Amino acid sequence: MKMPRQSFLSCYYVTGVAALLLTTALATLAAKNRWAPPLHGRGGRGIGVMPPDSPLLDSLLHTSPQLVRVATDPQYELQIIYTQIDRDAQNRPTFTPHTFHLNPQQYFNPASLVKLPVVALALEKLNDLGIPGVNRRTIMATGTAYRCQTPVPFAAPADSDQTATVGNYIKRMLLVSDNVAYNRLYEFLGQRPLNERLAQLGHPNVRITRRFAPCDTAANRHTNPISFHTPQSDTLYKEPAKFNPTPYASPLGRVLKGRAYQAGRRIIPEPYDFTTANHLPLPDVTALLQSILFPEFVPAIQRLRLTVSDYAFLRRYLHATPHESGFYPYASARFFDAYKKYLYYGRNPEIPHESALRVYNIVGMSHGYLADVAYFADSLHRSEFLLSAVLYVNQDGIINDGAYEYDTIGLPFLAQLGRQIQQYESQRPRRRHPNLTEFFISEPTH
Repeated sequence: MKMPRQSFLSCYYVTGVAALLLTTALATLAAKNRWAPPLHGRGGRGIGVMPPDSPLLDSLLHTSPQLVRVATDPQYELQIIYTQIDRDAQNRPTFTPHTFHLNPQQYFNPASLVKLPVVALALEKLNDLGIPGVNRRTIMATGTAYRCQTPVPFAAPADSDQTATVGNYIKRMLLVSDNVAYNRLYEFLGQRPLNERLAQLGHPNVRITRRFAPCDTAANRHTNPISFHTPQSDTLYKEPAKFNPTPYASPLGRVLKGRAYQAGRRIIPEPYDFTTANHLPLPDVTALLQSILFPEFVPAIQRLRLTVSDYAFLRRYLHATPHESGFYPYASARFFDAYKKYLYYGRNPEIPHESALRVYNIVGMSHGYLADVAYFADSLHRSEFLLSAVLYVNQDGIINDGAYEYDTIGLPFLAQLGRQIQQYESQRPRRRHPNLTEFFISEPTH
């Protein structure tokens, strides 16, 4: 069926992403016809749809005792999306998702996964402002106007890596998952504009409503005044403090987890309330990563307003290790290569970085939840795939006590899962191998 180029490319994207929230029958129909229903159903009603487990993914999980032990135990609340990518003669991708225990109604704390939409929308906002001289390298100052706000006064240090800029905040977030940098860009965007834009992009059930700071719900609705300056301190642009007058409700209703939680030195014997916490379902963050890495194949209405340079910048810091990045603040041995690589590497400082394997990813680790959302590009085996996973490792059932099985269960599981899928993909028959040149070229560092 012959289509205009834009519509044709858009169909490739929708085929892959929409199937995450629809039944296998509809997904199969979409793949055959290069068509799929809207991403989440109109008005976000797709939140209740739970696709059946993929037989392929189920069989891959059963190849390893370590994987099957977690996969078959409901206490770990495991959810996985494994997306195969196949290319045509013009190297255009088609995405085929396989899911395991994907449940849109099962809450998990996204932790630092929320940094992915924030970095993308911060760059988009700079473009939308269209102010001459205001870009990701421009000095940014943050004021205060409400309780629980912290300032970042104007400063123009000689070391550009120490300058407060949108670009440096993004580097800190993507390289080592820095929370303070996230807070600055959350404040730059504002709570309501941030969530409204995500809804416009096809993510109506996402809620990003909190800083990573001990601020209450009301304080998080207030965000700081922001200004941009030349190195000589001249003001290029400023905007006042923002306030979201209407609090966001959880799309899942009240969300309670655990049997108890720790507050200070006390154990409170009741579930922890996540109702007003950030909410970023696994299909949504997977789709966002896919849209950043494959923007040409996103329908125009769901495409970020980013430049070629913006996309290249995000790619650079999504895959770079702290040392590889050349970003001076992370030159110490503390920030090892696998610092932010959970799948395949298991955040293990002893595992060497493989130059032929590039992993573009975002991770989350908080309250017993571990998550990694990644795209793998393997130049040695000429293979590629997307893999997203989240699990819960909190055997004592107490939230905030710091006693989680990250190192003994969670990270080893994610490492083995990544290696199992990578091994399968390296041998999977393909009609055509992908041309991965665009994922191994040098990208801008600033």
